Amino acid sequence: MNLVRSTSDKYLFGVCGGVAEQFGISSTLIRAGLVAVTLFTFSIPIAVYIALGLVLPKDDKY
Repeated sequence: MNLVRSTSDKYLFGVCGGVAEQFGISSTLIRAGLVAVTLFTFSIPIAVYIALGLVLPKDDKY
């Protein structure tokens, strides 16, 4: 299974929902981890998130 953006579990691009689906964990944990890492690394993960949001394909659930 390839990494895709989620169309059902999303707030912005669906990247966290897609990552959570890929690894079988809660998307809330992924989002909380993203926020925590962003606070300590001065927004580098935000740039990665936006890049993934632009590059990853959407899932074909809907």
